Amino acid sequence: MSGSILFAMAAEQEYGPALKARIKPVMIGVGPVEAAVNLTAELSARAHRGELPKLVVSLGSAGSRRLDHCGVYQATSIAYRDIDASPLGFAKGTTPLLDLPAVIPLPLRVPGVPEASLSTGGNVVSGAAYDLVDADMVDMETYALWRAAQKFGLPLIGLRGISDGKAEVTKFSDWTEYLHIIDEKLATIVDRILAGEVVEVG
Repeated sequence: MSGSILFAMAAEQEYGPALKARIKPVMIGVGPVEAAVNLTAELSARAHRGELPKLVVSLGSAGSRRLDHCGVYQATSIAYRDIDASPLGFAKGTTPLLDLPAVIPLPLRVPGVPEASLSTGGNVVSGAAYDLVDADMVDMETYALWRAAQKFGLPLIGLRGISDGKAEVTKFSDWTEYLHIIDEKLATIVDRILAGEVVEVG
């Protein structure tokens, strides 16, 4: 099944030895703009060759103030926290003139993997900034990846390991310190995805 799955990751720091032994992801860069541009380019090239995958999997880290540190979670829903056109009469979190809700449910699951809601945006959330986020965990790419995948009619699974959030993020190592643990935990779930252990809910 591996040839029909595209794994996408933002940064080399998240791509540790356990994942390297299993997959070669597309590195899409950090943040929603880089993620959308680079995945769209990759999917366009594959579509031109007649080699579109059947599934996109967003892998990496996330922040959370409420979830277990170093725990790995699958996203049940995604939101785009940057968008706010409410002065024009649009609900916060919705893109003007686009018929999409503020929160997008993700229907695919890996059975037994803990579930959480996910908010994507262009900022590193830390400390009191979590008060402004109505989701269990935060990242910078998954919503953008979903939007690109949606354009090609492809489903997406979001898997994120919690690298930070319990304390203020003040330096690069606050993010990277435990990525080796997350790498190992993500790899065990990747094995299950490659084995076809994915179901649709709802």
